[in-house]
Amino acid sequence: MTPPQNLVNLDGVEKTHGTRTLLDGVSLGVGASDRIGIVGRNGGGKTTLLRVLSRIEPVDAGRVTHVRGLEVGFLNQTDELHEAHTLRESVLGGKADHEWASDPVTREVVAVLLAGMPLDRLIEGMSGGERRRASLARLLLGQHDLLVLDEPTNHLDIDAIAWLARHVRNRECAVVVVTHDRWFLDEVATRTWEVHDGVVDQYDGGYAAYVLARAERDRQAAASESRRRNLVRKELAWLRRGPPARTSKPKFRIDAANALIADEPPVRDRMELERFATQRLGKDVLDLEDVSLTRGTATILDHATWRLGPGDRLGLVGPNGTGKTSIMRLLAGTLEPDRGRVKRGQTISVAYLSQALDELDPNERVLDSVSGPELRATSLLEGFGFTGDLLTARIGDLSGGERRRLQVMRLLLSEPNVLLLDEPTNDLDIDTLNVIEDYLDRWPGTLVVVSHDRYFLERVTDTVYELPGDGSVQMLVGGVEAYRPKDLAARARADASAATPAPAAQVTQNGSTLSGAEERAAQKELARIDRRLARLSEQSAAVEAEMAANATDISKLSVLQEQLSGIVEEKDKLEASWLEIADVLS
Repeated sequence: MTPPQNLVNLDGVEKTHGTRTLLDGVSLGVGASDRIGIVGRNGGGKTTLLRVLSRIEPVDAGRVTHVRGLEVGFLNQTDELHEAHTLRESVLGGKADHEWASDPVTREVVAVLLAGMPLDRLIEGMSGGERRRASLARLLLGQHDLLVLDEPTNHLDIDAIAWLARHVRNRECAVVVVTHDRWFLDEVATRTWEVHDGVVDQYDGGYAAYVLARAERDRQAAASESRRRNLVRKELAWLRRGPPARTSKPKFRIDAANALIADEPPVRDRMELERFATQRLGKDVLDLEDVSLTRGTATILDHATWRLGPGDRLGLVGPNGTGKTSIMRLLAGTLEPDRGRVKRGQTISVAYLSQALDELDPNERVLDSVSGPELRATSLLEGFGFTGDLLTARIGDLSGGERRRLQVMRLLLSEPNVLLLDEPTNDLDIDTLNVIEDYLDRWPGTLVVVSHDRYFLERVTDTVYELPGDGSVQMLVGGVEAYRPKDLAARARADASAATPAPAAQVTQNGSTLSGAEERAAQKELARIDRRLARLSEQSAAVEAEMAANATDISKLSVLQEQLSGIVEEKDKLEASWLEIADVLS
């Protein structure tokens, strides 16, 4: 039997930028059903590999071949929208509402990615996040054989990322994605490519499988880079002690990798860190007492009380617009509440990492911008990738990711005892995230993190709170794993049903008119499916809770995982049926 033909093949490809060799004799292929995640350090060649795969950039040597008629959809990190066009023109080809809303997939993409954005608004004047979501929506509405995505989760909240993962999994096309979001990689990727030193190493499975395989590779090769290897060991230990579903994908032998971490201690000693934090901070840190806060017409907090103690490591989650950044500003002291008070301990020293980069002087040199103990500063500079020419580079000449790395590093060098991090993972590669996580494992203070990156939250925090949008702050008992993203697809269906008046005569796809009895039967079936989907969601939550409670019972987990797979499969079929019936009624 002839093996299936690859959609794209690279044969001995070489590519340099200036004096840097990014791809050195790389040969690989992308199959029709592949979902490939690409990891590696910023500047290591990940985006270049995407552009070479898509034949956007020529190669210096070697060959890139596409099958005849291949349709490639490419998502750049920068948008290519026309300033003078409206959102409707750029994303929907100028179609009127009654034209595009008849398609359920289009309705869903618009409802999720363009929520709150008027379709007749000009592209000119839109924020970077709005333009990014518009570019992603336009791409997803096209018909492609291969989707190439460069950081697709940027500017998406935790709910939209969960929707995007499900959407990408369900598309009948190949996918190649570069992202720092490790949860997204595990949800989407069936293979992982690591780009480093001009080569591309290939692994089966998503991020968890890649970490296990990389640790085994380092063990067998007796790697000389001890610092990098130690970070891999710690990451591996974390993965193996976490939810078992993470390690269900590897298709290679992991006995040796498990032996590597047999004596690895927990990633951090929570009790010891709390003891040190109490010595540095005392008993009082930050308390919100009966606080109310509104921004415009939105109620962020309504008579809310929230207390942060010494050594607390807290995450804050919720959809965009629920006020996470406003609460961080309350804690930092740059925003005052409408009522109530923010009580601050006498010994606290707060450092606040905002999402903006404007506090960096673009004319200053990297090395000159760093202050603190020389040995510690040198160690952090090296760990954050600032070596060689980068040390004397102007901050204004750095990439967005490099400026973000510098911003985080300067914050850590200021030696605060309260850290407030607002979306700290933006523009950072996975290796840099590992360095930050390693530093925070040993940092004795109070930590509050706002992030859409589930993996980072689970890795560095002990308790997670949710902003449900009703003015309260609610603790998630099971941590970020217990967070239930809003079913944005269901919301899109409901919004479309409410916004679209039923025409006098319903017409099927074959052009025949539905009788009243047929229409009532179809509506009844839709209602039945909605009820069943709600029950399946409850069952799924119950099984996941039981899995968390039996995390060490492998045989029990196997049975529960099988139950959960059955529930997910039935839910997917029901959602497909719902869309088919809705098409007939539309």
